[in-house]
Amino acid sequence: MFLNMAKSPKNSPADPEKSRSAPRSTPVEDELNERDGAIAVPAQVAGSGALDRLVDTARDYARASTAENTSRAYAADWKHFTRWCRLKGTEPLPPSPEMIGLYLADQATSFSVSTIDRRLSGLAWNFAQRSFTLDRKNRHIATVLAGVKRKHARPPVQKEAILAEDILAMVATLPFDLRGLRDRAILLLGYAGGLRRSEIVSLDVCKDDTPDSGGWIEILEEGVLLTLNAKTGWREVEIGRGSNDQTCPVQALEQWLHFAKIDFGPVFVRTSRDGTKALEARLSDKHVARLIKQTVLDAGIRSDLPEKERLALFSGHSLRAGLASNAEVDERYVQKHLGHASAEMTRRYQRRRDRFRVNLTKAAGL
Repeated sequence: MFLNMAKSPKNSPADPEKSRSAPRSTPVEDELNERDGAIAVPAQVAGSGALDRLVDTARDYARASTAENTSRAYAADWKHFTRWCRLKGTEPLPPSPEMIGLYLADQATSFSVSTIDRRLSGLAWNFAQRSFTLDRKNRHIATVLAGVKRKHARPPVQKEAILAEDILAMVATLPFDLRGLRDRAILLLGYAGGLRRSEIVSLDVCKDDTPDSGGWIEILEEGVLLTLNAKTGWREVEIGRGSNDQTCPVQALEQWLHFAKIDFGPVFVRTSRDGTKALEARLSDKHVARLIKQTVLDAGIRSDLPEKERLALFSGHSLRAGLASNAEVDERYVQKHLGHASAEMTRRYQRRRDRFRVNLTKAAGL
């Protein structure tokens, strides 16, 4: 096991923009705190400063092996499973395929198939961190999971796409103070780039500005080039300049960087409470989700529905779905822009498209 076993204090800031910049343990580290197994120099090897530094380096790489959101989900999966085991009077370790099968069957009526499948992946990861192997192909697991999918599988619930007229209405609700300039750049850049919310806030001005960077920007005459370290690997995203300065994502980005006086470090940072001064702390990806929901309400989008239902319809993925649904270009360009490995994944994001553009019935002679 590579992870350091340090508990982190449980505190949540009152300021919604507040983000923690100090290093802290991840939920997975907290879950593994009960076990021995942090990286250490073998007992038969004499310790040295150089080896101790390598231990720290290895721990850092281990923390970076999974995304923070994935680590958080895996920790929740393990907590849920161990609690279930306690209630049933059994032990979570060593892994028992029979008990895992019973666990999956017990969850089938309460959780979606996608959640159950994700939980199984989380358990496999957690068992591996404890030096155990979970064979997902074992018949006690595989057959139960196949039956759950066959009986309970439903089409995925998709978030509403933010359409072109929607994003224009949303940015129109923002003020023109420093905070408004920042949020306008976030919405327009995220929409035009088809970016995940984590990709938006992880951007730095230049390469290697900060250790937690997820990419950087390069502003050119034709637009802005983003180099992203995304969940599917490194990719480049080209965002061209728009036809209107008021809604151009590149113009919005340039204005934010100019007035916030940002030339190094994170592109999107917190602002002071009065919205007049840029601070050093990088924004959390939760800010993007809150921003989308708030501007959707302020712009009156889907005002035919109650507020609670409207908020549930939109999320950070609404920006990616909006680009995929609105871009009137060849599908392969949208696929490359979004970083999808297959055209089928891109089609999942397209809430509206010409579904019968290719008529195979006629092509087959009928």
